Amino acid sequence: MYPISKRIFDIVSSLLMLVILSWLFLFIAIWILLDSRGGIFYKQERVGLMGKNFHLLKFRSMRSGADKSGQLTIGNDNRVTRVGRFIRKTKLDEFPQLLNIIKGDMSVVGPRPEVPKYVALYTEEQKKVLSVRPGLTDYASLQYFDEQRILGASSDPETTYVKEVMPEKIRLSLKYVSERSFSVDIKLIFKTIARIFR
Repeated sequence: MYPISKRIFDIVSSLLMLVILSWLFLFIAIWILLDSRGGIFYKQERVGLMGKNFHLLKFRSMRSGADKSGQLTIGNDNRVTRVGRFIRKTKLDEFPQLLNIIKGDMSVVGPRPEVPKYVALYTEEQKKVLSVRPGLTDYASLQYFDEQRILGASSDPETTYVKEVMPEKIRLSLKYVSERSFSVDIKLIFKTIARIFR
């Protein structure tokens, strides 16, 4: 019963947010176009429910083609645009994923979807995170809210991510998978909102 009610909640809340924040989305879209060359949105292949790939949407926060030089964003990455620094810090770059939620690729709360390159490294136990729809936020998202800064402090960001950050994020995501309920989702939503404003 919960997966059905969760899906209804996802659709209703996402549609409501799109209507309420439509003015902000328009402002950000215009700001992105004025700030640098390229489109408004950025699409990236991610792995979703049951290992099915989908295209995750974000507001573009980097120069066009920046992902060709690496998928990790590290510290004061010079590929990030001026508007990109603001929308990344406030997580506003993630809001186009409301469309992913309505489409059914994602949920409001769930493990953050990873790129295929890193999912290929998962153990069988870690692959259990793929048994639920990925989401905008969960325990791992809150713990690694400032992941870019953490990786920026490392002398080898790729190794730090694969050996330290990713396993811990998966552990926290598996914690969500085992505990998920409507009350847990509501708690994580409010914690995420509080973290953004803080």
